[in-house]
Amino acid sequence: MFERPDVGERAVLVHIEFSSHSSDTEDPGEFRELVISAGVEPVALVTGKRNQPSTRLFVGTGKLEEIRDMVAASEADVVLFNHALSPSQERNIERELKCRVLDRTGVILDIFAQRARTHEGKLQVELAQLEHMSTRLIRGWTHLERQKGGIGLRGPGETQLETDRRLLRERIKSIHRRLGKVRRQRDQGRRARQRADIPTVSLVGYTNAGKSTLFNRVTSSTVYAADQLFATLDPTLRRLELPDIGPVVIADTVGFIRHLPHKLVEAFRATLEETNQASLLLHVVDSHDERRDDNIEQVESVLFEIGAEEVPMLQVFNKIDLLENFEPRIDRNEDGEPVRVWVSAVTGAGLDLLFDAVVERLAEDLLHHCVILGPTEGKLRAQLHEAGSVLSESHRDNGDSVLEVRLQARDWYQMLSRSGLAVSDVRIEAPGH
Repeated sequence: MFERPDVGERAVLVHIEFSSHSSDTEDPGEFRELVISAGVEPVALVTGKRNQPSTRLFVGTGKLEEIRDMVAASEADVVLFNHALSPSQERNIERELKCRVLDRTGVILDIFAQRARTHEGKLQVELAQLEHMSTRLIRGWTHLERQKGGIGLRGPGETQLETDRRLLRERIKSIHRRLGKVRRQRDQGRRARQRADIPTVSLVGYTNAGKSTLFNRVTSSTVYAADQLFATLDPTLRRLELPDIGPVVIADTVGFIRHLPHKLVEAFRATLEETNQASLLLHVVDSHDERRDDNIEQVESVLFEIGAEEVPMLQVFNKIDLLENFEPRIDRNEDGEPVRVWVSAVTGAGLDLLFDAVVERLAEDLLHHCVILGPTEGKLRAQLHEAGSVLSESHRDNGDSVLEVRLQARDWYQMLSRSGLAVSDVRIEAPGH
């Protein structure tokens, strides 16, 4: 479709620091990892400083000359900018350098296109690519910006560019419709879980924080996990049994990244809805990463953008095997509630503490008490035993049974209702009395 230079396997990376927004700068090391994740070999890095980007070429003419020399010296096929370029900047730089130019968003989109496995994932990637491309169509078609000619086609008519814009709009509409259908199916599954009172635990976190490794370790699953950015794109759901809680659905989701392009957040909204509908978020953090605090901030910013900031969250500080002499532990807030667990998904250290913390956070409405039942309340006693909620049972001389029970509040009220009893009909004591 585009008559532009091909993208090869060797790339010159460009990273410019701007004093006008120095606090919001990208990390060149992370960009290099992104490029490697895209399957491209970074052969050189050009850095520089400016007050603000040039509207025409993003960089100055001297820096452009330096990039041109570097491309020639390293025999690179593509120049990748660690910044968001406007369509005109991309076109102008490409014309000057005579080689393909992509910005940070283009690199991320390329990785997403390579990694999507499911039908939904592929649709979401295509949508993001088409919406990104729609602003850049003119680049590829400047040579065709003319009226169609030939017999039967002379006179006013669509230019090739208009035709392609129209086709693009139609394709985008079609993908939106299909994603809407996927979203409705996902909603049905979610509603079915809610009717069955099955909590959902969603793994979120910065890309490459170790979410999929943790997911595999916890669920004994074989989800693709690799030490690279965006190894996971498609949401994966697994069922897990937790003590006192019962069945739980755990979801592995796409990783977040600094300045994740807004179009990608939009495109992956169907997947990210698994996050804002969750009962609990496990925010997986690479505890060894020197930009740890920044990454936490970025993830929380995306969670806010997708409306998931109100969902209860437990931080999981992963990769403690890379920290010196560090033991797994649970950090609690002033109310004694678990807020952070330190673990290693690779070695399995601290996973028992993680399960304890998850159970504690999900079981905030867990009842633990002793129920005194008389001989006429055998139906409730049978239900408690059948649900596996009885921790111990003893009998008094007057024929009463004393059951130490632990169960969800909603289950307790359902059992009372099925037994035809009101809360006031049942005698309850605190455990240990």
